[in-house]
Amino acid sequence: MLRRACSALLLSAVMAAVGLCQQQEGYLDVYVARIKPEKRAEFDSVNKKMADANRHNKGDIWLALDTAYGEQNTVTFVSNRRSYAEVEKAMDVFMGALNKAFGEAGAAALFQEFNNTVVSSRTEIRRRRWDLSYNPPADSAAYAQILGNARWIRTVIIRVRPGHTDEFEALLKDISAASQKSNQPGMRWVSQVVEGGNPETYHLTRLMTAMSELDRTTPLQEILGEEGYQKFLKVNAEAVANVEYVLYHILPAISSPAEDVAAVAPDFWNPKPKALSKPKPKTEEAGKPASK
Repeated sequence: MLRRACSALLLSAVMAAVGLCQQQEGYLDVYVARIKPEKRAEFDSVNKKMADANRHNKGDIWLALDTAYGEQNTVTFVSNRRSYAEVEKAMDVFMGALNKAFGEAGAAALFQEFNNTVVSSRTEIRRRRWDLSYNPPADSAAYAQILGNARWIRTVIIRVRPGHTDEFEALLKDISAASQKSNQPGMRWVSQVVEGGNPETYHLTRLMTAMSELDRTTPLQEILGEEGYQKFLKVNAEAVANVEYVLYHILPAISSPAEDVAAVAPDFWNPKPKALSKPKPKTEEAGKPASK
C-alpha cells in the first residue's frame, strides 16, 4: 500500500513537471542595449513610441529591464519563446506592428533614431532550466501573477569552467532541495545561454515586488548546513570561473507585456498619461498695480 502511494505521488510530481514544461516557454530571447548617457532621454522616448505602436497593433511581447545596480545606462529587453521557430517569427510580428503604425519608411526612420542613441548592443537566447530552478510557477496563470506583480529582478550570472557543468548543476539541485526542505521564501529561476554567448553561463533570477525582499534572504550556510556548505565551497572553487550580481528595475512604459500579465496590475503596466494642468486664469486683482 505504501509503495503504491509513493508511486502515485511520484507520478503526480512527474506529470506536474511535464505540465509546467508544456505551459511555459522554453527560451528567453534577450536584447541588451548600452545607451549613450547623453542620449538616454531620447532612447526612452523612441522606445515608448515603439512599445505603444506594438501594443496597439498586437505585436510582440517583451519586458524592458533597466540596470539599477550593474553597468549603468544598460537596458535589457526579454521575451519568452516556446521554440526557435517562435524566435524567428517574433521579428516579423514586431515589424508588422510598426509598419502598420508608421509605414515602412516611418518605421525605418524610428530604428535609425534608436541606433543613434546606443553605443552597442548584443543578443542572446537562453534556455529555461526549470529542472534546476527553485519554486518554479505551477502553471501559466501562476507565472502571469508572479510576472505581473514583479517590479525588481535580481540576477546572479554564473560562468562555469569548461568540463564542470555536471557538478555545478548537481550543486544547484542540492541547493533547491535544501531550500524546499526549509521552505525558503522567493524563487530562483534558472536559464542557460545557448546562443550568442558562452554556453557555460547560467542566470539565476529572482523576481520581486520590492527590493526589501532581499533583506529576508537566508544565508546559504544556514540553508545547506555545515556539511552541505563545505561541499558548496569546494564545488564553487573548482567549477565556477566568476560570478556577477545585477539588479534590474522593470520599465513598464517601454515594455509590451502579455495581456494576462498586464491584467494583474493594469495601473502599473499601462499607466495613463498625466493630464496637463491648465494655467489658472489671472484675476482682476492680480492685474491691478499695487496701491501706494
